[in-house]
Amino acid sequence: MQKVPLVIRVSFSTFVVCTVCLPLLGLITCVFISSVFHSEDSTGTHCRVPNYLPSISASISLSPECHIWRFCIGLHSAPRLLVAFTYFKFYKTRFTLKFPESLLSCFSLAFSVCENLGLLLLTYVSSSETYFVHKEGFVLFLVSSLIYMLITCRLWKTIKKYSLCPEDAKSYCWKVRFLLLNVSFCAFAGFFYWKHNVYCESGSNILWSSPIWPSISQQCGTLRAGRSWSFRPLKIKTSD
Repeated sequence: MQKVPLVIRVSFSTFVVCTVCLPLLGLITCVFISSVFHSEDSTGTHCRVPNYLPSISASISLSPECHIWRFCIGLHSAPRLLVAFTYFKFYKTRFTLKFPESLLSCFSLAFSVCENLGLLLLTYVSSSETYFVHKEGFVLFLVSSLIYMLITCRLWKTIKKYSLCPEDAKSYCWKVRFLLLNVSFCAFAGFFYWKHNVYCESGSNILWSSPIWPSISQQCGTLRAGRSWSFRPLKIKTSD
């Protein structure tokens, strides 16, 4: 008697939501543990001024926070790559002979991979171990993510223009909103990071680190959440 293989089907929307929740829950857990149990270590600054909440780098560099964060990102990174290649195949199908969209599709994949590498780098090399490598990973993640989001909005603008599906227009609108919100977060954080390093004002560290929390969460998740509209009918199937 032939053995019937076990087949597991998961909707793409469910797959994306589960992927999005991993870094978000990990980040909330790490910040909570750092604030409650490691407050002094996680809120210390180089200029010895009072601080009230930890930055992301401080939250994920202590133990057990670093292990929680690494576990969540380790599980999160593989599905990110799968979604990146799924999008790339989707774009290549839509823009086979269309320029510059076909070229932008390749750039989209490249920056998505760089974004993932930057996230892994800043995750597995903490600021307390090798600060330079951690910082460069953080910069690579932020820059690659912003460029990737910009390219994605450009591609979906073209898709919306020639599509009759209302879901495509909805997906494009949410992607643009997430992009504008994320740029605002990064600009706000960058200004107060500069101010913190130049003037060392009391509590200024929290003003630059606070926008980074939703920014990282958004770049890890919200644009991916928009993909649940893009590929709502898609199913992911696996078998033994």
